Amino acid sequence: MNLLFEDEGQIKAGAILSDKDNALQIELPGGRRIKVKAASVLLRFETPTAAQLLAEASTLATAQAGGSGIDMQLLWESAEGAADGEDFGFVDLAREYFGVAATPVQQAATALALQHAPMYFYKRGKGRYKRAPEGALKAALASIERKAREAEQVDAWVKELVAGCAPAEIAVQWAALLHAPDRQSLAYKALAAAADRARMAPVHLLARAGAIPSTHALHFEKFLRATFPKGIAFPAGAAVPPIPDLTEADVAAFSIDDDSTTEIDDAFSLSALPGGGWRLGIHIAAPAVAIVPGSALDRVARDRLSTVYMPGNKITMLPDAVVGAFSLDAGKTPPALSLYAELDADLNVVATRTTLERVAMASNLRIPVLDQGRWLEPGHDGAADNPHAASLRILLAFAKKLAAERGDQAVNRVDYNFAVTGDPDAADCRIDISTRQRGSPVDTLVSELMIFANVSWAKALAAREWVGMFRVQGAGKTRMSTAPGAHEGLNVPCYLWATSPLRRYSDLVNQRQLIALTREEAAPYQRGNAELLSAVADFDATYSGYAEFQQQMEFYWCLRYLQQESIDKLTARVIRENLVRFDRLPIVQRINDMPFQAPGMQVVLAVAEVDLFEPALHVRFVETVPGTPDSTDDA
Repeated sequence: MNLLFEDEGQIKAGAILSDKDNALQIELPGGRRIKVKAASVLLRFETPTAAQLLAEASTLATAQAGGSGIDMQLLWESAEGAADGEDFGFVDLAREYFGVAATPVQQAATALALQHAPMYFYKRGKGRYKRAPEGALKAALASIERKAREAEQVDAWVKELVAGCAPAEIAVQWAALLHAPDRQSLAYKALAAAADRARMAPVHLLARAGAIPSTHALHFEKFLRATFPKGIAFPAGAAVPPIPDLTEADVAAFSIDDDSTTEIDDAFSLSALPGGGWRLGIHIAAPAVAIVPGSALDRVARDRLSTVYMPGNKITMLPDAVVGAFSLDAGKTPPALSLYAELDADLNVVATRTTLERVAMASNLRIPVLDQGRWLEPGHDGAADNPHAASLRILLAFAKKLAAERGDQAVNRVDYNFAVTGDPDAADCRIDISTRQRGSPVDTLVSELMIFANVSWAKALAAREWVGMFRVQGAGKTRMSTAPGAHEGLNVPCYLWATSPLRRYSDLVNQRQLIALTREEAAPYQRGNAELLSAVADFDATYSGYAEFQQQMEFYWCLRYLQQESIDKLTARVIRENLVRFDRLPIVQRINDMPFQAPGMQVVLAVAEVDLFEPALHVRFVETVPGTPDSTDDA
């Protein structure tokens, strides 16, 4: 006698060696002997042998295309007589399907078919099943069919990607697949499988297939996905708000900015006083006069917190139309928050006052022109390229006086200007990198007058014990605070940002406070204001993140510059140990194979590899430049 039984979820067969009460001794076809509980017995049979029965039943259980086998749909229909919720044994179903004389092979085949078709029948115990409802069965079969189609689609995409072609469905979502993938999507599964098969990183596989527009797009999209998951388009409700009527000032102002600046926040004016001395005007664009806290525009600015800068592009904090309405562009008379300082003949500050007004903009001066220095010479007064030369010289003298009073140290630092010509994603896009020494007369003039305005306004809020977004620096750390505090780096008792309200949310918030102070109104932000505390908490991290991205993109464009100019060797100055600062490029990097060099030594480095995908620059040490300090001097 032979036995069909269930063991650990599998259907097996063997010859009975002994049969005692609740257990049987069974010999499997391979010769191994096991003990089987009586409750696990499914079927007893004499012929054929256990091995033959399993072989024939397995063949019969699976329907073959164009051949014999159990048809699961027909088997399901054969169980139609069972009442809903009623279970049945597999032998009974075998007799319904094959006839009352169903053989042991046919009965065993039915058991195997039922076990491997859970969408048709639900198991209710050893050898017992329940017929799946028709709706559930249709859904299960549709799911299986869908999965088969999906598997076929994934396989087709994998083959295309491995062959170096990007299917349209994958090419259109390359950024999401790399930076914010849905790991359950078919496209991601295809990309992962293709990358594994091709033994390539997904980014390189997509690049080879032509799906990624450029390495620039790769890094820009990564930043956008992480920082602006909802996109950078402004909402429809962020329109230009009505601007109230304001009195027009009796001055003609001029601004000083880089060539690429479009958000002109600050400007200056200088008028001679009848009794001697001067009236200095520092005029700041005043979007806070119209952008109401909690409005659609305010929510946009609060979400972004700052304009994001990068070579060849920027993401503005406010829509272009709003910037245009408040920017201090030449020929316009936009609203401005003006700080007026009365100066005596020796340029000492006698008095200050703040007012909200409209200011006529006479000129937008550009730093590259001013850097030529012609305005420093009295003989160039009234020149067509700069009619404000005489005022600039007085402002520079005042700025130097302010710097001296603060104990400011001369800055010996180089600024790098990146000029991107053409589409950044195009292969023929050109990058030009130029240098500019910090601490020029223009730098001194602008920076000191901005510090003067920000300190003056910080003091005004502090005197009234009003909160704001103050900049506090101590022990080398700078942070935002709602309360005023010393700024050790600038050597001032309190400081805030209020001179760039078109570009920084902190400045917009502070300008609201200053306008209310000027108008003798209640402060928009009271102590403990939740919105202000939230903005203070978020600003530093966001602002630092934007600055880090700007540095990353500047490094990327440095690599593009090396490729563009076919540069294979560079020089650098040693900072300490194996850390060097490149000459003529804003790159600081460790050189692993460089032997010890004293600080200040100039070394020659060979470009080994430029990786625009990472991005990364791999260089190797070549030699020390002759004539630089001997490394043994400081050993």
